Amino acid sequence: MQTCWIVYNGSLTHDKFIEQALLLQEAAEKQGIQAILVKNYELLINVQEYLSMRPDFVVFLDKDILLAKYLKNQGIPVFNDPNVIEICDNKAQQYLALAQALVPMPLTIIAPKVYPEFSIVHTGYYEQVIEKLKLPMIIKEAHGSFGMRVYLIETREQFYEKVEELRGIEYVFQQFIENSRGRDIRVNVVGGEVVACMHRQSETDFRANITNGGTASSIILTERQKEVAIQAAAALNAEFAGVDLLFGDDEEPLVCEVNGVAHIRNLYNVTGINVGDYMISYILSKVGAVTI
Repeated sequence: MQTCWIVYNGSLTHDKFIEQALLLQEAAEKQGIQAILVKNYELLINVQEYLSMRPDFVVFLDKDILLAKYLKNQGIPVFNDPNVIEICDNKAQQYLALAQALVPMPLTIIAPKVYPEFSIVHTGYYEQVIEKLKLPMIIKEAHGSFGMRVYLIETREQFYEKVEELRGIEYVFQQFIENSRGRDIRVNVVGGEVVACMHRQSETDFRANITNGGTASSIILTERQKEVAIQAAAALNAEFAGVDLLFGDDEEPLVCEVNGVAHIRNLYNVTGINVGDYMISYILSKVGAVTI
């Protein structure tokens, strides 16, 4: 019998993290795989030793990128690949790759590196950003999940306060898509195919994330929405991806961001689809299934 490890972050105690792991475990066991839940801190990253016990593959549900790289260096297939998890976890790097692949997305400017003890407020740089993107705009830290560390900037006062606050932090400026205020689409892509999706909406926040109070419902995607979601996942070499789509002019899809460790519980609640079933099937097509 093949075995797999489902690695998640043991320091995060919210139910949604263990539920994510349990959905993957259920999917693996349905397909005859012995699935072992592993907290990230239960593995000692001793870089000069090889693991004495090793699974046939790892489903990595965390952003502990160094652990993912360690497991890959051990010769264990890791899904998603650590390089994918890393680029998805850094939105600045992600937008560079998406733009290079001509993926439709809001106008985006990556903020320059400014050390915490210095300021470039009086250089004219920020005036160029405001001129290009206009207000309101989005300022988004490079690292953050569930809509956190994303700020809607509506006035110059807010703008200058935020850029001074973020000295020393990697972030981007992004065009605010008014047509998509409080609504987006989450599309889960597995192996280059759309396997599930949902519409998210908030009446109280410019972000549609369910964590921030949004609600979710089923939706039928247009062919263009499917095409853009698949293109975005491919641009980052993501075998599994949760692609967030915004509604541009005439509802034209724009990629808000791509999640390399996308949560699947809310999708399951809305659609009844366990994306984990597709993930495990895809992995077995890559690593080979053992007949029991």
